[in-house]
Parts: sequence; C-alpha cells; structure tokens
Amino acid sequence: MKLRATLIGFTAILMWSFLALFTAASGKMPPFQLSAVCFAIGSIPGLVVLTLNPTRLALLKQPAKVWITGISGLFGYHFLYFTALRNAPAVEAGLVAYLWPLLIVVGSSLLPGERLRWYHVAGALAGLCGTFLIVGRNGIDFDGAYAIGYGAAVLCAFTWSGYSLLTRRFDAVSTDVVTGFCLATSILSFFCHLGLETTVWPATSFEWVAVAGLGLFPVGAAFYAWDYGVKNGDIQILGAASYAAPLLSTLILVLFGFAEPSWRIALACVLVTGGAVLAAQDMFRRKIPVQSATAE
Repeated sequence: MKLRATLIGFTAILMWSFLALFTAASGKMPPFQLSAVCFAIGSIPGLVVLTLNPTRLALLKQPAKVWITGISGLFGYHFLYFTALRNAPAVEAGLVAYLWPLLIVVGSSLLPGERLRWYHVAGALAGLCGTFLIVGRNGIDFDGAYAIGYGAAVLCAFTWSGYSLLTRRFDAVSTDVVTGFCLATSILSFFCHLGLETTVWPATSFEWVAVAGLGLFPVGAAFYAWDYGVKNGDIQILGAASYAAPLLSTLILVLFGFAEPSWRIALACVLVTGGAVLAAQDMFRRKIPVQSATAE
C-alpha cells in the first residue's frame, strides 16, 4: 500500500515537469482566464469520482481554514506562475519558481522539533546563487525588462512553499476536497478575468491541445496524485524526489525547442537543484534501529 501510494506521488512530480512546456505552448491566453479554464478541466477527475459515489460529497464539508488555505495556495500559485511565464523567459521563470522545494525544506527546519543546521543554510545560499545567475543578464545586474516575470516567480515559490507547510496540519482531510479547491479556484479566476482582462482564446488546435493537457495533468491529476502520495506514501522520498522537477522541466523545454541550452542555464540548474538536495540531506538518511541482543 505504501509503495503504491509513493509511486502515485511520483507521477505528480513527472506531470509538474511539463507545466512550463504546456504553459509556453498554450498561446496568449491571459493568466486569470488560463487559470479559470485549466482548473475547470482539472476538477473533472474529482467530479467523476463524486458522481459515481455521491456519498463522498460529505467529505467536502471541511473547516473554513482548510478551504482558505487550499484556495489561496492553488489560485495564488498558478496565477503567479502563469504571470511569470508570460513576462519572462520560460526556463528562467520556471527555475526561479521551482525554488519552492528548497523553501519547504528550510521552512520545515524551523518548525517545532526541527533544527536549522549548516547544510540548510548552505543549500539556501546555493539556491540563491542559482537565482541570481538566471535572472541576471550581465553578471549580477538585474534585467529590468523581466522584473515583473521574475518577481511573480519569486512570489510563486513562496506561495507554494507556504501552502505546503500550512497544509501539513490537514493530513486527515480526504483527497476529495482537492476537487472543491479546483472548482473554487476556477470560479475565482473567472470573475477576476471578467474584471481585469480581455478574453483571448487559443488561435490554433495545437494551443487548444496544450491548454487541455495543462488542465488535465499539471493543473489537474497531479494535485490528486500528490495529495494521495504524501498522505499515504513515503513523504520523505517524495520530498527528496521533488527536487528533480526543475531539472526535468528545463530539459523538457530545451527538448521541445522552447529554450536554447547554455552554460548559464546548466550551472543555474546545478546550483538550484544541488542546493535543494544539500538542504534536504536529512531526507536521504536512513535511521537504522539498533537492536540489542536478547539473552537466552
């Protein structure tokens, strides 16, 4: 059971690796509109389950703090992420946004019962160096042309890490509630779109396919898989594995022609991912219990 749940959690990491690719290929749809459409599509798997088993509707009755945390995390993160990719190069914005695993590790170390050690600090500094490298075009000079995009990506990382740390308190909440998060986020995004944006639909069938893929997988099924995995699988293994997402995302963008490989991107990827792994080295350690010999 635990192995199966962990493997399901792994599929979420793989799907999130395609988030930047699908977003970059989805055309010029503004962020709120894209969020509304994708979260509506993302709610479909949960709606199917609830339709087939109506008794599970009772599981959607949760305290207000659960709904506020879930909607703030999903809505805030994806709006900021879409905004970042619309206003900065996909690889750089994606890597900055993927600082969330590092922030989760550092943030977790400050929780009661945890200690902040030297490798947490070293890992954070390595990630910071990687961030400076990918947002600077001439040494450490900040390129103002992409300020909005990079700023949104930084906020994106803090939003998802904060959401993840807060939701640790809700481990008993059923995964069915993710359906409600998706629907609520879709509705909220729709009304924001009506008041703030001009409607732009995909111009080609390829862009429609990208939007559908975005909603079904990185913005849909991935959340259900991740929620189930961290609640029923090995959360330490899943936490460590999540640091592969920025590297996979970058390689996928390069593979599909949305970015050019370069030493700057490669070094930044090593720093960000390596820093995260360094900060999370406790997750890789296995505590072997010492068994005392029993006397005859």
